[in-house]
Amino acid sequence: MTTNIDIARADGVQSIRFARPEKKNALIPAMYTAMVEAITAGEADPEVGVHLFLGSSNVFTAGNDISDFAARAMSGSSVLEGPVLDFLRLLPRIEKPLVAAVDGLAIGIGTTLLMHCDLVYASPAARLQTPFLDLGLVPEAGSSLLGPRIMGHARAFELLVLGEAFDAERARQAGLINAIIRADALEETAMEAARRLAMKPREALLASRKLMRGNPAELSAAIEAEAVLFAQRLASKEARTAFAAFFARKG
Repeated sequence: MTTNIDIARADGVQSIRFARPEKKNALIPAMYTAMVEAITAGEADPEVGVHLFLGSSNVFTAGNDISDFAARAMSGSSVLEGPVLDFLRLLPRIEKPLVAAVDGLAIGIGTTLLMHCDLVYASPAARLQTPFLDLGLVPEAGSSLLGPRIMGHARAFELLVLGEAFDAERARQAGLINAIIRADALEETAMEAARRLAMKPREALLASRKLMRGNPAELSAAIEAEAVLFAQRLASKEARTAFAAFFARKG
């Protein structure tokens, strides 16, 4: 059975590709589980020096599958557990560098994941957006901490609360991406950067990243605090109303 996540390893780089193009690579629980398993294995494998996130079919990811969130909202459960939270909890514990190549949509977790990456390359078609508030929810993946740190409060508020979409140039100016690369060269550019990192002295690489990323406990605490509020918001009447309105418009 496919997990819609394609894993490949070469030249010290583990590639993790979102592969659900019929749904714009929207993430479902099995995909989070596959990523947790791949990253955990890669962290333990001395042959792997870097993790590289990729999309497919001109889309990075449309974020968490909204049907999954809607089902949770309609269930009334105020507890957020399972594969999604397992993945979020793993992010602060990753020691090896994370690189991403973003083409097209990067929605929700597709944007907040980038805040955990050390190098991000994007095509001119990249579009970053976090419509949490429009669904009656709150930011996740530690973005309430990392966003202001990376972009400053005003830009982070614009992205995470106002829900404004950032094109590639706006994202570059905000410090979310390193460079804008034409689409036909995007993946090779990201892969080459990942290879270069993987070839560097490993202990020095990991030590340098640890120094620059700071105390993971602070980020873990932010993720836990967000998860509590996110679960409460999912169970709220406000969120149920927002999801119902979304599906009405879609229908």
